[in-house]
Amino acid sequence: MGATWRSPGGARLALCLAGFVLSLYAHHVKAARARDRDYRALCDVGTAISCSRVFSSRWGRGFGLVEQVLGSDSVFNQSNSIFGCIFYTLQLLLGCLRGRWVSVLLQLSSLVSLAGSAYLAWVLFFVLYDFCIVCITTYAINVGLMVLSFREVQGPQGKVKGH
Repeated sequence: MGATWRSPGGARLALCLAGFVLSLYAHHVKAARARDRDYRALCDVGTAISCSRVFSSRWGRGFGLVEQVLGSDSVFNQSNSIFGCIFYTLQLLLGCLRGRWVSVLLQLSSLVSLAGSAYLAWVLFFVLYDFCIVCITTYAINVGLMVLSFREVQGPQGKVKGH
């Protein structure tokens, strides 16, 4: 059975748009910082609260893992913000479809994003010793998308839809 189109819902739309815009902003900050080392982003509040320092770190590209595994020239060694833009676009597009496989894809991608968020939060706090407002906000958005993805499968009173 094929998937059918529907509205993604206001909450999913708002979360995906916010995540996409934050990812674009992160990309802008990283590019501006690459051009000018003295660039100070709006999210650079102080020495311990600096998003540009986080985005410019080795963990701001390919989650700090791709270069180690596939090399610096790999097509997958992109800025994390590019992965964010792709993720939020897919979440929004999948949210416009109805079907069992769509629900599974939404849940799986949400779980992967949550695992990535947990890993990057660990790096943020325990490796970089920084606090990135943009990063923390995207982690919260990812939690919200995961809750929506799992809630959509649940029917009234916790029953699974279609059963």
